[in-house]
Amino acid sequence: MQSSIALVSCGEAREHDTDLPLLIRAFGDRGLVAHIVDWDDSSVDWSSYRAAIVRSPWDYHRRYGEFVQWLSEVSEKATLHNSTDIIRWNTDKVYLQELVSVGLPVIPTTYVRSAEDLVLANELIKGDVVVKPTISAGSNNTERHVNVPASAAAHITQLVDSGMVAMVQPYQRFIDERGETGMLYFNGEYSHAFRKGAILATGENTKNGLFTEEDIGPRDASREERELGDDVLDFVTEKFGRAPLYARVDVVRGSGGYPVLMELEMAEPSLYLHTSRDSATRFVQAFLAQ
Repeated sequence: MQSSIALVSCGEAREHDTDLPLLIRAFGDRGLVAHIVDWDDSSVDWSSYRAAIVRSPWDYHRRYGEFVQWLSEVSEKATLHNSTDIIRWNTDKVYLQELVSVGLPVIPTTYVRSAEDLVLANELIKGDVVVKPTISAGSNNTERHVNVPASAAAHITQLVDSGMVAMVQPYQRFIDERGETGMLYFNGEYSHAFRKGAILATGENTKNGLFTEEDIGPRDASREERELGDDVLDFVTEKFGRAPLYARVDVVRGSGGYPVLMELEMAEPSLYLHTSRDSATRFVQAFLAQ
């Protein structure tokens, strides 16, 4: 059996992905060699790896069709984590509709696919809203519009005219006080949580670079946050027939005072392993248990 592991990244992301050296060390502690490999490197023999673990191909949204094709091709040659089905479902944020349909608390989201949809969203964009495409990464093309409907409408129109689906969400004001809570699950088991500061607190666009500097620190998830995270993982496990190797559940305090889901990340999320001792070891143990 192949003994080496491919940690899938991209050329621009390697220096920003702080999880990679921690994972390489943790795999080495178990006698496994892990290599950082760019997803779009045509010289890679994927069949030579025991598994390919998608970590930081953060440019995928720029060439989404090519990336989806890569997922299909690699999954025929190596065990892919997470699976192609999970990543394809999770990289388009229309998945939030499915979570709402089963009763999970999610930030209210309006999708705009056409000029007609924009008319229906006219009242919403008069307030404090966040606009972004459903397929994106690193806050690309994401902007907060504070009571400026003309600006929000122009942003939405630009996305739709570019062939994207736009999503509009009311800005969650409690994020300015407490930030987000991200909870990491490895093979369905809770590992650790972290705090992320509000990226759009100033109302300024975060621009369109590959990587966004974030205010990250350790955090103990509350009981209510853990319950929501566990419910989300239960849904995913039932939907796909098994728990994903990794999942990140990002929540924020909603207007009702209880946690609501901001995003479920199972494609290429940062795991922020540096915020929790032994979390890289837990990740490797979860991989070996798959």
